[in-house]
Amino acid sequence: MSRPKKCRCINCSPNASYFKPKGIPLANLEEVLLSLDEFEAIRLADHEGLYHEEAAGKMSISRATFGRILDGARGKVADAIINGKALKISVQDDTNKTTEVD
Repeated sequence: MSRPKKCRCINCSPNASYFKPKGIPLANLEEVLLSLDEFEAIRLADHEGLYHEEAAGKMSISRATFGRILDGARGKVADAIINGKALKISVQDDTNKTTEVD
């Protein structure tokens, strides 16, 4: 059995919870789910321009874990853009249910 997920510091919430190709109804699109951890990793590395070590410190995780989260996030964003999918940003609450970020 794997160990429980460590609490991560998320210092920003997204202004929108969906991004999708223009002109295609959301009901007709596949969704790619981006977790809040992945959103924060992209924000710190790509938007803020922080090195992995510094960004990992801000999230209170190891540099290796930060790198894995960032790789997964970039893959999901690339999949959504290249394959014309909707990108949904979600967060997990304490009960492990997935809920939208408004």
